Amino acid sequence: MNLNSGTPEEARAAAHWAAERGAAYLDGAIMVPPPLVGQPDAVFLYSGPRAVFDEHRDALATLGDPRYLGPDPGLAVLYNAALLDLMYATVNGLLHATALARSAEVPATEFVDLVRTWFMPTVIDAAFAEQAVNLGPGHYSGDVGTMEMNRTALDHITRTCLEQGVDAAAPRFMTELAERAIAAGHGEDNYLALFEVFRKAAPDA
Repeated sequence: MNLNSGTPEEARAAAHWAAERGAAYLDGAIMVPPPLVGQPDAVFLYSGPRAVFDEHRDALATLGDPRYLGPDPGLAVLYNAALLDLMYATVNGLLHATALARSAEVPATEFVDLVRTWFMPTVIDAAFAEQAVNLGPGHYSGDVGTMEMNRTALDHITRTCLEQGVDAAAPRFMTELAERAIAAGHGEDNYLALFEVFRKAAPDA
């Protein structure tokens, strides 16, 4: 069992190496900081042969809550990378937004309290829970708001940052993403159509 971080291809290569030597192999990812290891709500992700996971589930459960993702040994580290991607994007967004509010002498605790108690659960969680089902079939109705409208909002955020003396790189980048979506034909779709941009590598990547 490998709980080191890495990439999906590295995990698949390790599984191949183990198979050549007659060893059963599970790849995994630890999704909690060290002090929480061993707690029942500490999530550990695993991928590889289901029979191997089932055979050792009781032992794995001593570390925390074992979640089986599938037979592809690369899935655990892929989930790990995706969740950390979300974590860094969320934390960076919160820090940048707080810096923007702080530029007008708004106390950080006051702003973060509004984010935590109202904005995240009421606006972000609720809206995404309702619309995430559309990501699979690609339904991005722009009845409530279009990508063009969101590009305008992002431009306003960028100019506000410049006026307030706050770093504008993040909103500039998000504006560029919206512009890529519009160039790809999603100008009249809603903001979730950006999913289609993220699914493909950038032209210069």
